[in-house]
Amino acid sequence: MSKERARRRAERLAVLEKEKAARARKVARRQWRRQLVRRLTPPARNAGRLHMRSRGQRVGIVVVPLLAIAAVWLFVPEPALRIVLTTVIVLAAPAFVVVVLGRRF
Repeated sequence: MSKERARRRAERLAVLEKEKAARARKVARRQWRRQLVRRLTPPARNAGRLHMRSRGQRVGIVVVPLLAIAAVWLFVPEPALRIVLTTVIVLAAPAFVVVVLGRRF
């Protein structure tokens, strides 16, 4: 009887050891994958600067040039002049934002 119990106990321990080893392999694989992802992911940069401005400023940055473009297309009769003024507004808007609102880093 005691040999039978010892055999069953040894079987249970062997199964537990296998499960423990499988869990350890899984954890090691997960840690290795995390390290690999960390190595391959570029460091976070402050790519966009719009998030550093208030909601009203962001709305103004978008709406004011759009209103200016709409005014140009409504009130300027010549198509060539419309295109030139639209291009000037689009190219000058970023500089205007920096001058009026300042650079925020």
